[in-house]
Amino acid sequence: MLPGETKGNGAPDVSMSLRDQIKAAPGGPERIRLQLKLAEQLSATGQKAEAITQLHAITESDVFDPQGFYNAGNALARLGDSDEAINAYRKAINQRKGRYSRALNNLGVLLLRAGRWDEAHDAFLEALNLESFHYAEASYNLGRLYSARGERDLAIREWRRALSVDPDHNAAARALAGGEAGIVIRTESSVKAPSPTKTLRGEHPVRSTAAAGSTESIRAARSSKAPKVLTLDALSYDFLQRARNLREHGKLQEAAENYQRVITRSRGYFAPANLELSYVLMTLKRHGEALANLLQVMSRDGARYPIGYYYLGRLYEFKGDLISAEESFAKAAMTYKTENNSFLLDLSRVRGRQGNFKGALAAMEEYLRAMEKQGIKPSWADDSLSALRRKASGERN
Repeated sequence: MLPGETKGNGAPDVSMSLRDQIKAAPGGPERIRLQLKLAEQLSATGQKAEAITQLHAITESDVFDPQGFYNAGNALARLGDSDEAINAYRKAINQRKGRYSRALNNLGVLLLRAGRWDEAHDAFLEALNLESFHYAEASYNLGRLYSARGERDLAIREWRRALSVDPDHNAAARALAGGEAGIVIRTESSVKAPSPTKTLRGEHPVRSTAAAGSTESIRAARSSKAPKVLTLDALSYDFLQRARNLREHGKLQEAAENYQRVITRSRGYFAPANLELSYVLMTLKRHGEALANLLQVMSRDGARYPIGYYYLGRLYEFKGDLISAEESFAKAAMTYKTENNSFLLDLSRVRGRQGNFKGALAAMEEYLRAMEKQGIKPSWADDSLSALRRKASGERN
């Protein structure tokens, strides 16, 4: 077909000259630039599959072009190919030796959407660290993650940080406008904002929206349909924020010590501190202590922090207690059924490890049905289903 001729649908084949240019290009970033332009044109004319093929050709290349891979990730994300978009972002990040905050933020968004919450958390936190916690969009997205996990106080902290960086961030303002208040600072006769907290360099301390006001504000909150209000004295609140700052900067032992101060000052229990201390202890591989903290939270506040069931499952699986792990993952999967279907994969895995391949298959199929409703089909789906079906068939026989 000659330039200017039309295809069967009457539309000019605007891609032909670009294809010729791509063939003639010596390679490198220039070739990727042309491939991206061709993919954009194919997508605009409704040729989604062909556009994705062109983008895959980029992500499979060995060219050093972090900007090109970043742009390919953006294009793949728009076309709904999340798996390959994640690969593209990771390639861009690796080529910049981890120093690519925009790619880390976008990677985090896709991981959040896929229910891979731990990985999303790490991506957002890396992006924020690179920008000295002065990156409004990453703070907003990290807040979305915390909110999805039921950790409303941490979500408020991030949304307020986003607004401190960008006062015009409307999404963060809307997120703050509704829902449960954060931790209330308690004094003998009134509620007031806490004294300034010592923070690490580059950190922007964030106070709760409920940290100023009178005792009437606490009574009003308690009488509403919102969950119970959490209160702390000002010094304990400072220890909590210090622990969070230290955790964000990777100073886990010091973070654990400050969380423990909050817990001690709260007569042995303050749900957010116990929960967050569990995460730190897991990273430090102090699994017994982490389990004890988590069990305390789940026995007293499991309905408020159901994300704890997922971490209980991980700890039980690490210990080899697969029955308890299955029970915990099942609770997490049921609780987050409409928000995070990935817990079904954890449930499928531990069932498979117990030799319950029929149960593993059922959880896997439920996960994939949920993904299909979102228009997503993981690249590994067919192979994993086939393997499980063979094992389930052998189990029945």
